[in-house]
Amino acid sequence: MADEDPIDASAEAPTSDAEVRDALPEDLNVSEFVGPYVFPNNNRRRVPGYLYILIGLGCLVAVFVAGVDGVLVNAGFIAAGTSLILIGAYHLVAGWNLDVDERDALVAATGRVAFPVGHASAQLGWRGLLSRPTWRILLYSAEDPPTRRGLVLVDGVDAEIVAAFTEDNPEDWSDLDGKLETAGTQTGE
Repeated sequence: MADEDPIDASAEAPTSDAEVRDALPEDLNVSEFVGPYVFPNNNRRRVPGYLYILIGLGCLVAVFVAGVDGVLVNAGFIAAGTSLILIGAYHLVAGWNLDVDERDALVAATGRVAFPVGHASAQLGWRGLLSRPTWRILLYSAEDPPTRRGLVLVDGVDAEIVAAFTEDNPEDWSDLDGKLETAGTQTGE
C-alpha cells in the first residue's frame, strides 16, 4: 500500500462559471421546429390492459392445469392472476379516446369566455377515478397588456365545458413597457 501514489487533488482545475453552459434538449429546441406537436392518445392505455388480462388469464390457467399444491404453481398465482385481470380491466375502462385536440379545446374555451382572446395556453390533464382526459385552457384577453384572464376546463372526449372561471387580470405589467420584447437582444442571446 505504501507504493501507491497519493491522489493529487490539484490535478484537475475547478471549472469556472464561464465554462458551464446549459443547453436545451434537442426536442425542445424551437429553431428546429418541424410541425405542431401531437398529444398521444389516451387509448394507448388499452394495450397494457390487454397484456395484463392475458398474463392474468395465463396465471389462472396455470393454477387450473397444475393445481394449487404444485411445486412451481401455488396459491399466489390465483391472487396474481385476479389482480392482473382487475388492473387490465381498469386500463381498458380508463383508456378514453382523445377526440378533442388542443385547437378544438381552445375554440370551445374561446366561445365560453366573454372577452376576445389574445394569448392562450393548453395543458392536458385527467379528472376523476376513470381518468377522463380534460384540457385546461388558460386564456388572456387581447388587449396589451391583457385586462382579463380565464381558466376553462374542456372535456377531451366530447368538448363539453366542465368548468370555467374568468376574472380581471391581477398581474401588474406596467413596469415592463415593452421591455419584454427586447430583453433577449440586450443580453446578447
